[in-house]
Amino acid sequence: MSELELKISELATKYLPLASEILKEAIRLPADHMDTDPFCGESNHEGPRMEYLKESIIKHGAVFKPEDVFFDEYGNIVWYVEDPEDKTPKEQKKVVYFDGHCDTVKALRSEWHNKLGKGVDCFNGVTNPDEVSIEALKETLGYVPPKEEWNNLIFGRGSADQLAGVISQIIATKIMIELRSMGALKGVIIRSYGTAAEEDNDGAGPMYVHKHVLPNAPVEMYPDAYIFTEGTGDYTRSACGIYRGQRGRMQIEVSVIGRSCHGSMPDRGLNPLEWGAKILVACTEQVENGVGIKDHDFLGRGTRTASWATLDSPSDCAVPEQFVFRFDRRITYGEDPAQCVSIIEELPVIAEARKAGLTVKVSIPRYNNASWTGYYPNNDAVYLCWETPEEHPTIQAAVKTYEKVTAKTITDEDITANPLLKREPYVGRWIFSTDGVGCYRKADECSDADTAIMKAKGWQLDAAGFWHPPMLGLGAGHEQHTHRIGEFCCTRELKAAISWMARYPSQLAEL
Repeated sequence: MSELELKISELATKYLPLASEILKEAIRLPADHMDTDPFCGESNHEGPRMEYLKESIIKHGAVFKPEDVFFDEYGNIVWYVEDPEDKTPKEQKKVVYFDGHCDTVKALRSEWHNKLGKGVDCFNGVTNPDEVSIEALKETLGYVPPKEEWNNLIFGRGSADQLAGVISQIIATKIMIELRSMGALKGVIIRSYGTAAEEDNDGAGPMYVHKHVLPNAPVEMYPDAYIFTEGTGDYTRSACGIYRGQRGRMQIEVSVIGRSCHGSMPDRGLNPLEWGAKILVACTEQVENGVGIKDHDFLGRGTRTASWATLDSPSDCAVPEQFVFRFDRRITYGEDPAQCVSIIEELPVIAEARKAGLTVKVSIPRYNNASWTGYYPNNDAVYLCWETPEEHPTIQAAVKTYEKVTAKTITDEDITANPLLKREPYVGRWIFSTDGVGCYRKADECSDADTAIMKAKGWQLDAAGFWHPPMLGLGAGHEQHTHRIGEFCCTRELKAAISWMARYPSQLAEL
């Protein structure tokens, strides 16, 4: 290890208690606001947590000046770090974006207690280990360390998905500032984001940046590398993997409008629920037969599943008026969102329903719920897949960083206690979504100057005509634990993630 890497490792260990303290409070904080906002902490209700994170960034020295951290119009928290004494010209510096989302899914407090016991809480973590059902926890999560290791686990909603990543960003920027004299910030600019509403609207935080901040921006605003701190653990393989791609996602909505009437004379109505059920069965058969579903050797196979429905009916003894349902469609390379819609649209059963007199509409819904700052994104619910080639310099820098500092930050004790921590980096992909699905620029909407910058910084132009920055990620937390009752984060993995983040920017600049 170099002197810089040794010091990063030391500080990642030194500041681990601070990281744990901030993470626990970020998880706990919504409990204070349940009486006034029962959705606190969820998408579009992140305000109190965002304010706490801003205070923490300033208080603990994760920025040079208080004005270097702010909220943008969308509601993302943004903090900017650049060594004022570094004489490297701005246009020659490597610009690294860190990104993690600050919202969570529903906490489901009663379910934590009912399923796991009163000794663990979605906000307060483990309060009494003896009152936690280990069997129920294992059944829910699949993997749980032995009880003697629980003092190194942080339980609670958002621990694995993905507040640990945002807190890692805070501690990493703090370490880089403290070690600037040793070159931790030499030749780099850090723009770190804690995004809003990712759970509801994947990638909308970066969408705002790419739509409203980057167009016609100077070169020092454009990222050379985009780092997502979403959990990259997999309890079947390795903790803290280096991930370089993921499938995209879209929502497909099917609206079936019929004619309501009293249930005693259904022949006078047109039943959208019954016809909708036929459509659902036909859609299921499509997927089972692989119709319109493609595979990719790295990102994996596309999938589609019914995920949401609502019924408009005057009573439970009437023919309903309208039935609306949605599909969650995971998109791999080679799958086009418009085709994903048309495959359903062309089903014979839909033509039959229309012939019978019902109105059927297959469409992509738009997301337009206001963020916690009152911003309306108004975007189609389409989120693009992406892959950064393994030979790309950003991935090579990630592997070198892991080998040079993270592997050596992981102690023998860490490995004995958590065998999923590996000294050899695992390079793979996410199964679920991160903010990466929102990091794109449409080629025909870019100026010549912007296009020249993107090309120079190694951005990729995909077959659909979208520019993507070089993207990858590493974070504490296991994919299988996200959105689960009993989710937790291992602090040993948190330490490993912090050390990697604190070294990666300067390592990239050295290439």
